[in-house]
Amino acid sequence: METIYDFEAIDSKGMAIDFNKFRGKVLLIVNTASKCGFTPQYEGLELLHKKYEDQGLVIIGFPCNQFLHQEPSSDADIRSFCQLNYGVSFTLMRKVDVNGKDAHPIYKYLRRVTKGLLGSRIKWNFTKFLISKDGAVIKRYSPLVQPKNMEKEIEHLLQG
Repeated sequence: METIYDFEAIDSKGMAIDFNKFRGKVLLIVNTASKCGFTPQYEGLELLHKKYEDQGLVIIGFPCNQFLHQEPSSDADIRSFCQLNYGVSFTLMRKVDVNGKDAHPIYKYLRRVTKGLLGSRIKWNFTKFLISKDGAVIKRYSPLVQPKNMEKEIEHLLQG
């Protein structure tokens, strides 16, 4: 059976990341965009990262340009924007597609094991996936859910 640990992705600096290295960690995977009404969620994601990183939370942002072209920049420019405007220090990956035939394999997997309002399709930027220490995809959050509103579930998984 396939798990999140079976995947690899390229970070925004061009380095391959083997997701097997996240075994035993709680993961929060988010598709992001810099020119979206939800972009200020970067701030809340960074607050969660700073508060829980030492307890085992790993936040991974996957920039995506599939929703009204709200992420047109290069990977380097995205990283710079996030650091300058929101102090982002959590992992940002190379820009990917999250829907369609060219979707990144991680997103094909996440869509297959969870359903949202539009079925398996990712609805919009800042859809979030919470994954337990044992690799189980626990919950899919709508873009409307603010990062702070996931904190109790994150704490519960970190303690478990």
